[in-house]
Order: sequence, then structure tokens, then C-alpha cells
Amino acid sequence: MTTSWTKTSGAEACLLGYGTTAEFNGARDLAQESPVCYNMSMVHQFTVVVERDRETGLYVGTVPGLPGAHTQAASLDELQKNMKEVVALCLEEAAPFGDPDIPDFVGTQMIEVRV
Repeated sequence: MTTSWTKTSGAEACLLGYGTTAEFNGARDLAQESPVCYNMSMVHQFTVVVERDRETGLYVGTVPGLPGAHTQAASLDELQKNMKEVVALCLEEAAPFGDPDIPDFVGTQMIEVRV
């Protein structure tokens, strides 16, 4: 996870996603000293599982462990764009309740089953 600062206009700073007390205080001080405020946001990285629906031919993407984080698209580029929007919405919905408890992605395993 990385931290980025975004310059925004307005009288108040949006102090969402601060990582440490020093970062919070720094953003608060910037907001009080200037009519231009800084919104510090966290950049999250997620693993998206992509499958292709055999009936429709659409790509289907899901983020394991993030409820509601799934979408579909006709191309991989469109799927990536859609996934970013969906994940951002899921995180925004979880924000009032604190950081979502997202499990760490470990990996995938290929298994073979005889039927």
C-alpha cells in the first residue's frame, strides 16, 4: 500500500486514509495554513481473478475476500477499468465502518481431479 497526496481546492482538508499521526497532523496543518488543501489517499493493490464465461464469452473478474467486488466485460482492458470502479465503490461503502478486513492474497493452486 502506498500513500499519495492530491492537491484539492476548498476550505477543509479531506483527511481520509492517513497512515500515521504525523501524516494526519501534516495534512491538518496544510489545510489550516492555506486555502488549498491536500487530500491524502491510500493506493491499494488487489489481485483480480479473471475467468471467461463459456456461454457469453465475457471476461468475469472478482477480488477474493472483498464482498461485492465482481464485474464483467467484453475485453480485458474494459474489465480492468470496471474492476477499478467496483473496488473503489466497495472500499467507499466500507469506509464509514473503518478499513475493510481484507485477507492477504496468497496465491492460486492448480489441482487435478479424476471423475
